[in-house]
Amino acid sequence: MAFIVKKKISGNEYYYLVERNREGNKVKSKTIAYLGKTKEGAEEKMKEILKEKNVKEKDMNIEGLANFCKLKGFVFRSSDIYGGFGGFWDFGPLGVELLNNIKREWWRYFVQEKENVIGMEGSVISHPRTWKASGHITSFKDIAVVCKKCKKATKLDESEFGKVKCECGGDYLKQGVFNLLFKTNVGALNSEEAYLRGETAQSMFMNFKLIQQTSRMKLPFGIAQIGRCFRNEIAPRDFLFRCREFHIGELEFFLNPDEKKCSVLEKKHLNLKIKFLDAETQERGKDILKEVKINDLIKSKKIEEWHAYWLAEQILWLKTFELSEIKIREHTKEELSHYSSATFDIDYTFPFGSKEITGIANRGQYDLTQHQNESKQNLEIFDEKTGKKVLPKVIEPTFGIERIFLAVITKAYAYDKKRDYVVLKLPLKLSPIKAAIFPLINKPEFEKLAKEVFENLKKEFNVTYDSGGSIGRRYARNDEIGTPYCITIDGDSLRKKDVTIRNRDDTKQIRVKIKYLREVLFKLIHDEIKFKDAGVFVK
Repeated sequence: MAFIVKKKISGNEYYYLVERNREGNKVKSKTIAYLGKTKEGAEEKMKEILKEKNVKEKDMNIEGLANFCKLKGFVFRSSDIYGGFGGFWDFGPLGVELLNNIKREWWRYFVQEKENVIGMEGSVISHPRTWKASGHITSFKDIAVVCKKCKKATKLDESEFGKVKCECGGDYLKQGVFNLLFKTNVGALNSEEAYLRGETAQSMFMNFKLIQQTSRMKLPFGIAQIGRCFRNEIAPRDFLFRCREFHIGELEFFLNPDEKKCSVLEKKHLNLKIKFLDAETQERGKDILKEVKINDLIKSKKIEEWHAYWLAEQILWLKTFELSEIKIREHTKEELSHYSSATFDIDYTFPFGSKEITGIANRGQYDLTQHQNESKQNLEIFDEKTGKKVLPKVIEPTFGIERIFLAVITKAYAYDKKRDYVVLKLPLKLSPIKAAIFPLINKPEFEKLAKEVFENLKKEFNVTYDSGGSIGRRYARNDEIGTPYCITIDGDSLRKKDVTIRNRDDTKQIRVKIKYLREVLFKLIHDEIKFKDAGVFVK
């Protein structure tokens, strides 16, 4: 039980939030927070603190996660002062750092580290005929439905209507079929109707031949990009999971249609174990998972070798963020997109269910054929292996960046009973702030050295300087936002020119010489050294 207590100190009134709990036969009281000097202000602050405390202590659900992200400065409703705008979200100071770190790691893994992949960035608006050729104008549709029983509105794919029921058990009533592309007008005079892109893929198909010629790439090769996309969702929901504006990371991998063997398929790909839900099981109305290896899918002709390679690469990348709570779901024939001959979803287990965060499709020659026919431009290129001109087929790994953001936050969120607050155990490379620098005491000599350390580290890392409140409160603030290391300048630092580094996950501490601090922090963040080996352990 929590309540407000008024204390009179030196003639002045101060308000505090006190929590009272029974432990055995005794009732113990603990001051939680200082609430200010007025009763009205204290009551408002108490509501905020108890709301945050409720988020921390209860089992996390999607509403609680959204609230936590707002309280800590990760994600806000777009246009929040006007009550928000459905399906649109703004990333705060911490959220934009985490989002950018995810995008940066994606680019490093799928572009920089791959010899046969290059990048591009296309425009958000392209020629209207783009979407005619791609099939989005005729096929990019959802059915709007309302539950006859609970009246909840949502959307279904055409393959789902008549087969699935609402969560309450009611049947759905069809309201209409809607295209998901956002329309806009280009030009002030004699304006032309156009569309905001629903995916980044089409600019890669349209620029495919130009990129191949200017970069002198040989088949097989890939083109990748990350960018904003827009879909006029009928029923945006589940926080960042289903938005109307979002980021997609896509890779279009072009290869000769006759090429069956993947030259870069290794044991780490073939022997990768996955939880797999095949199409046949789903068609029988079951959701039983099988544990199989990627090689098993190849042998059973579920998937081609290049398709298998990129599926394995997607899973291996997700595992670098410790996202192991995943399953692979094969699309049934009825739900395949108009462009795909084989599609697999990688689903993550969220508080609101197991949902797709990435996918991979065999798009075949569909897109290049469509654009070749619509534009009347020959998109064939010369394949040096065969000595013939070919129109390549395409394997497409796709990533919902906001969905991965949501999965990372979900996985990292941990309520620590001993510390009595949330510790956000983000992967080191993704943490928005890599280290916080504290002067133990707010005295000039401590602050001077702490500022010097801060100025030196910020040249290479995103770090913060914090001198407000007790050292324990500063630790807590940074644990809650995922800062992996807290660096403290204390009395010994002034004499020995070293600092204390505290580890977020287990609170253990080491001492490191200031002259080695940048090097040690780099190695810790990039997992080149273990924390216990990075300095002198503090008992």
